[in-house]
Amino acid sequence: MGRTRIIVLLALGATFAGFVLASNAQRLGDDDDDPDVASSVAASPQAVTLDWRETYGPAGQQIVFTVDRLEVTGTGWTARIGIDNGTSVGWEIAPNATVDGTFGLQLFQTGDPEELEERNRTNTLPSVRAATELEPPPPPILEPGAEWRGQISARGALVAGASVRVVFGTLVAVGKPPEELSERLIWITDHSYALKE
Repeated sequence: MGRTRIIVLLALGATFAGFVLASNAQRLGDDDDDPDVASSVAASPQAVTLDWRETYGPAGQQIVFTVDRLEVTGTGWTARIGIDNGTSVGWEIAPNATVDGTFGLQLFQTGDPEELEERNRTNTLPSVRAATELEPPPPPILEPGAEWRGQISARGALVAGASVRVVFGTLVAVGKPPEELSERLIWITDHSYALKE
């Protein structure tokens, strides 16, 4: 269960305890007189092919999460993502089912997996930069053997230098899930991408 404890997040309210790197993305140079206040710089427009593929569950009973591409523009961001249900039960796709359960991005200080593990363990995960559009919308229930591919996006600047991870959630099992799978899960990618200035 080593990797699972990092990515299956059941700590409701974790986003309230976390701080958001991106909250200062629009502050540029206002605090030059205060050496203790570091200014954040918004990431420049950039597009990257990622081809991330991550699995949850034992062999033969896996959910596969994919992130194909990330694009940051002058006004927001877009990610091409997918979910394949290789399990024997359906999964209700319920964005915003919990405070920290939505599709979107999380910004971390580093891409180090230990930072993700530590912040998950201490309930200090950064807030999810929630997607405001999912196109096409995912089905209400992703049946066994089905897949969904789509694009998630939102407006707003992202902080240059931050490491971006993609969040999928909340997924809720329809019926009893196979052993080793949680009934409710939120997936945060192990992969990350460092945003450029």
